[in-house]
This record gives sequence, C-alpha cells and structure tokens, in this order.
Amino acid sequence: MEACALRVEHGAQSNEFGRQAREMGCPAAREHAMKRMLKIYMEKPELAALLLLFLLVVLFQIRSGGVFLSFENLRGFFGILPEMALVAIGVTVLMICGEFDLSVGAVFALMPMTMAVLMASGISFPMALVAGLLVCVAIGLLNGYLTIRFAIPSFITTLGMMFVARSLTVVISGGFPPLLPADLPTWLFTSFVGPGQLFRMSFIWFLVIAVLVSLLLSRTNFGNWIRATGGFLPAADALGIPTARVKIACFILCSVLSGFAGLIQVLRLGSPLPSIGEGMELQAVAAAVIGGTALNGGVGAVFGGIIGVILIRVIDNGLILSQVDANWFKFAIGSLTIFAVVANSWLRRRAKSIKVEV
Repeated sequence: MEACALRVEHGAQSNEFGRQAREMGCPAAREHAMKRMLKIYMEKPELAALLLLFLLVVLFQIRSGGVFLSFENLRGFFGILPEMALVAIGVTVLMICGEFDLSVGAVFALMPMTMAVLMASGISFPMALVAGLLVCVAIGLLNGYLTIRFAIPSFITTLGMMFVARSLTVVISGGFPPLLPADLPTWLFTSFVGPGQLFRMSFIWFLVIAVLVSLLLSRTNFGNWIRATGGFLPAADALGIPTARVKIACFILCSVLSGFAGLIQVLRLGSPLPSIGEGMELQAVAAAVIGGTALNGGVGAVFGGIIGVILIRVIDNGLILSQVDANWFKFAIGSLTIFAVVANSWLRRRAKSIKVEV
C-alpha cells in the first residue's frame, strides 16, 4: 500500500505511472483521480450543465424525428433566447456578489412600458430609451441602498420592489398597452442576420453584452471585488474593498439588463403588454443555479448562467416537439434546479473533505 501511495504521489504527473497506479486499483490512485475531477468541477462548475445540455439535445433530436435541430426551429429558438439570457446574466452576476433580485421580471415589463407611454406623448425614441434606462438604474439603486443601509435580506427588498414595479406598469398604462410609433428603429433589435438569416439582431446584442460582462468578471479588479464580496464579505471589507458600492453596482447592472431585455421582447412582439416577464425572476435564478452559480455567492460564471438558460429553453422546446404535456415543463425545471443545488452542495463538501485546492 505504501508503494502504491508513493507511486501516485511522485508519479501522478506521468501518464505511465498514472496508468500503472490505476491498474493496481490502489486507494491513493482513486483519491488522486477524485481530486482531479473535483478540481476541474470547482474551477468550471458549468461543465456539468454543458454535458447535460448535449445529452438533452441528442434526446430531443431523436424524440422529435429530427425537427429539433431543423433550421426553422433553431431560428425561432435563437430569436427568443436573448430576452431571458440577458436577465440571467444580470441575476448571475448579482448572485456571485451574494445577493438576489426578484424584481427583474417586473422591471422587464416596466422599462418598455415607460418608454411606450413617453413615446405616445410625443417623446422621441432616444429620449424615451434614456428615460427607461434611468428608471432601471433608479430601481437597482433603491434595491441596493435599502438592502445594504438597513441590512434587509435582498430577497425581501426585491420581493417588495417586484410588487411596486408590477403595479406601476399597470397604473401608467391604464391597464391597456399603448400603441407603439410606426417609425421605431426595430431593425436594430429584430431584423434577421447571419448565415441564412438564422439570428435576430437581438442575438448580436446579447453576445456583445455577454462577452463584456464575462470580461468584467474575469479580467478586471472590479470582477475580483464582486467574487470577494460574495465569497466572504468580512474578508472583503478587511481588504478595503468598497463592498457596498460593489453590491449596489451589481443591483443596477441587473435591473438595466432586465429592462433592456424587456425592450427587446416588446419590439419583437410589437406591443408592451403589462404582464410580460411574469415568472421570469424565478427562471433566471434557476438558470444561474443550474449553470453552477453558488446560492451563497462567490462562485459562478456568465457562461454558466447562459448554459442554464439554454437548458431551460431546450427543455421547453423539446417537450413541445416531443408532444409531451407542457405542464411537465415546470416539473422538469424544478427537479433540475433541486438536483443542481444538491449536487453542487455535495460536491463542494466532498472537495473540502479531501482538501481539494483550486
């Protein structure tokens, strides 16, 4: 046994020694392999969701008789993907920072409704866009300030803001969606581009924003501050990180992305319905968790949140094409979310017990 342990310890980096150790089936070799697997998971938790996505795509392609990956289905799939994905990006960043935002669905509806009402009164599209974004900034700022200043759990703060924003959406519209001007530059968001016009312009907006936010998280000091704030707040404070400002900035980013996503959907549908975005906040949280974002903060990636959104949309679309009762959709998403939380928790405890270092 000692020889086996020494072989693993001193020869783990050698393919030949690693192969011999595995052939011997020694406990040290198995522990070393487990450490390597857990290290990969700890560094890239979204890989598990990516593997599941691949399996589901294959399954639904078979179940649908080849329709799932057809051009027309993919065109529709990518046409609506950016709306939820942009919300999930904001929610993912905020969760990494250690907070939640349940008002994103209401902001998703309020921002374009604000713009529509202003444009109906004669305000130009650019000015209405600025006003709508300022509303999002104000909501994010208020969410962050109330949460931090009064030490209120963000779950409660944003739950209240969800009701406030949803109510304001109905009030300012009078319960009826205002007509959008005919000269809106909808082509900036809804026109088809790319090979065979597979994607809408909204998909390009989504890609650009996803790359920029991902770079913000991974390549800047501010991104490190976000992870430090969500990972261990007292230590971040001790290091001199302005944690309050970091959290407020993340709340604002989350609200702005949600409002912008709502604008994209309204321009695609052609009408600012007060009910759009209902339930989106929970799906966005589910997408972040499924993509490997930790509920207690500090861990996660934009790519993981996007994979989570794609998984949710794949399940939704795949069940319909497979002629399965659509009521199973929420069951599937709920089960997948619970499984992701349990699996993440168990794997992290296991990694800690065998002292896996990232």
